[in-house]
Amino acid sequence: MRILRNYFLKEFIGPLFLALGVLTFVMILGNLIKIADMVINKGVDIVHVSKLLLFMVPYLLTYTLPISVLTAVLLSLGRFSSDNEITTIRASGIHLFSLIMPLLTVGLMLSLVLVIFNDRVIPYAHFASRKTIMEIGVKNPTAALEPGIFINSFEKYILFIYRIDGNKMTNIRIYEPQGENKSARTIVAKRGEFIALPEKNMIKLKLMEGTSDEPDPENPSNFFKLNFKTYFMSLNLGQMQNKGKIEKKPKDMTIKELRNEIKKIEKEGIDPAPLITEINEKVSLAFSCFVLMLFGIPLAIITRRREKSINFGIAFLTVGVYYLMLLGSEALSMQGVINPRIAMWIPNIILGSIGAFLTYRLCAS
Repeated sequence: MRILRNYFLKEFIGPLFLALGVLTFVMILGNLIKIADMVINKGVDIVHVSKLLLFMVPYLLTYTLPISVLTAVLLSLGRFSSDNEITTIRASGIHLFSLIMPLLTVGLMLSLVLVIFNDRVIPYAHFASRKTIMEIGVKNPTAALEPGIFINSFEKYILFIYRIDGNKMTNIRIYEPQGENKSARTIVAKRGEFIALPEKNMIKLKLMEGTSDEPDPENPSNFFKLNFKTYFMSLNLGQMQNKGKIEKKPKDMTIKELRNEIKKIEKEGIDPAPLITEINEKVSLAFSCFVLMLFGIPLAIITRRREKSINFGIAFLTVGVYYLMLLGSEALSMQGVINPRIAMWIPNIILGSIGAFLTYRLCAS
């Protein structure tokens, strides 16, 4: 039995490292276009380019490791199944679950390691890469506007912008805190544009298709909701530039830092859904290793394919569906449709349940 278990693990480890190396290399190549643009158009030196590549690798591992786990399972067990080795083993009276248990244990161990990795290493690497980009010397006032971060560098206002494309913005939220334990004045817009005015040290915002909660002059604790087609406002960059530091995005924060930030913005009456989503995304992505292992084991045995190209195709199709579900869950979480503590676990629950059911059927038959 011990020999068979070691045999299973040995056949799994080889494809795991092969797939991990190939996928990581391919994803790095995909990001080289952005880096090449910085080198060609901005004259970035080789030291900064090397640092960016180094800091990029940990972030990519969050995605390439789960894909590699699934690919390795499909390649190894697919070959065993196609060569009838699994049938022979089961015919000899050896229970299938006792052989796949070591693989599940490896998947669980990788997930636990990835939890620590996502919480400690990746936030540091992500933040360090942003600081490196700032060191490159891109002198642009609009760098103050970054997507996916609570921007509290401006006097009176806290901004959260979901997407920025050039000078176009999508899904903008602007908060004006009214004091502790009081609801913040909120401006929400579907679209917007910004214009940098470096000579005035300002950024001018043009917000479109939105609403604004305006305080009642007679009773500031009450608000009137006003709809607008176009709304203009200006933000002073002086306060941000005097700080001389880069604000951390949620992806740059550890789980402890995110929890502290949640407590802070809740006191300002701001919805912390993006931060709660980030915490659960870190952990759920880590456990995708175990979930994809659990799903991949019965899939490999049932499909009985040993061809590498087909197994890679099945792996990418499965992971594609998983990440589409993850993106959909994240959108529902951000919009408040589903509790963020539940939404980010939906893909794991679905694939894990299917994998557990198929594994049970295979082991029971």
